[in-house]
Amino acid sequence: MLYFLGQLGDTLVAFNVFRYITFRTAGAVITALFFVFMFGPGMIAMLRLRQGHGQPIREDGPAGHILTKKGTPTMGGLMILAGVVTSTLLWSNLTNGYVWVVLLVTVGFGAIGFYDDFLKVKRMSHKGFGGKQRLAIETLIAAVACFFIAQLGEGPYSNALLFPFVKDLALNLGWFFVLFGAFVIVAAGNSVNLTDGLDGLAIVPVMVAAACFGLIAYLVGSVTFSDYLLINHVEGTAELAVVCGALIGAGLGFLWFNAPPAQIFMGDTGSLALGGALGSIAVATKHEIVLAIVGGLFVLETVSVIVQVTSFRLTGKRVFRMAPIHHHFEHLGWTESQVVIRFWIISFVLALIGLSSLKLR
Repeated sequence: MLYFLGQLGDTLVAFNVFRYITFRTAGAVITALFFVFMFGPGMIAMLRLRQGHGQPIREDGPAGHILTKKGTPTMGGLMILAGVVTSTLLWSNLTNGYVWVVLLVTVGFGAIGFYDDFLKVKRMSHKGFGGKQRLAIETLIAAVACFFIAQLGEGPYSNALLFPFVKDLALNLGWFFVLFGAFVIVAAGNSVNLTDGLDGLAIVPVMVAAACFGLIAYLVGSVTFSDYLLINHVEGTAELAVVCGALIGAGLGFLWFNAPPAQIFMGDTGSLALGGALGSIAVATKHEIVLAIVGGLFVLETVSVIVQVTSFRLTGKRVFRMAPIHHHFEHLGWTESQVVIRFWIISFVLALIGLSSLKLR
């Protein structure tokens, strides 16, 4: 919305700053952060009043969680979503199709997560929305988003999978790109959802990934920088840097309330929305494989669950003491803060590896 003030720059030079993506990205960070700070306490109080007993805690989880986390309200993703959407609408160029596609996925996945959280609180059970139905709706939303991404794209790589660290290596997927992109988005959403099991564990790696993809979106959307770095140029994706800025700002604000001991959990409302947003930005910028590197922590959490379930069904034995893998380390004697901070360090290292793909070709 404020982007259109840049049009006054022809007569009033001071308004030129609203044309710059870097300025508007910074504005999106500050706005989302301020929004969550301002309305977060009231939202926490409202959710605590309405939910009563808060989020149900898994009885088969670490014993300490039943004592330390009982009564903590969930659906904190609502404050993240509100901050992201408000900030994005305020600072981004609303004529940009990529912005609306990412918002579609973010809000759509957030709505699915909200319904899942609602059922868990209502039933006082960690089992919410049926898995098959949830995946079906997520896939539908993601497929629609990828269809529009394919329509927005131009050039020979609009439906292609590009490989990092190698110049001009691409696999043209044709219309299979829609299914592949939908898989990436759904996988990203559910991977972040699995990671969200300890106070602050998921939100910091999400912000790290958002910062990386804010930079990637800006570089990919710039003809000058994409030519210099020998990466594929995707016209219009630079505007997604503003969305990433909103994700970072809202994430920082949420972390203030989610830092241990958490006053609120993001729930599926937040984790699905944030993962879906990252996945859709990765698909739009043609950096799906880089997302798997930058978000390698999310991949690790998901793989640990898959390995645990597969092993138990085939052999009756468990590979980990508990899955996702962050609970395994808790059972090994790591404190919650040790698990969280060490996993943050891993996410930072993986982010650096992912960003190196922009230059190493």
